[in-house]
Amino acid sequence: MRRADVSDHSAIVDRVQRWWGDSRTPAEARELSLLLPKLFLQFFSSTSLVLEDETGIRAFLVGFHAPDNDAEAYIHFVGVDPELRGQGTARHLYTTFFRRAAEAGRTEVRAITSPANAGSIAFHRAMGFTLETGDRVIDGLPVHGDYDGPGQDRVCFFRKITR
Repeated sequence: MRRADVSDHSAIVDRVQRWWGDSRTPAEARELSLLLPKLFLQFFSSTSLVLEDETGIRAFLVGFHAPDNDAEAYIHFVGVDPELRGQGTARHLYTTFFRRAAEAGRTEVRAITSPANAGSIAFHRAMGFTLETGDRVIDGLPVHGDYDGPGQDRVCFFRKITR
């Protein structure tokens, strides 16, 4: 595992479009990849992670330390090659991010997902995240309405970390 680099951007975008292509239309997979503009790797490469082997990038985590406070870190996007899913790869990315954030003095990590993404919700809960209170409850989940724009509700996660 290594820190990400801005030169990884096109490969990461390609992976998002390929890895999510089995569960989305090509247009939807492309739209998902738009959540990762190059600026994330231009300005937050030192806090983002890449796992690769001789075949290229196999997993990545794009995250950053909040510039407006000294306590928070945020995990923005994580991708794992479908061939590696269920083998602890995402857990390894998260725990490495937690450790590095704690070493930098951060005490909290936040993340979000769609209320429909049951796998992501289960994963975050298993990783020790708490679901933050939202402005309404949908199917038993606290949801923040219009979090990412009109009709873009999100479940928000919070986790304390220590050194």
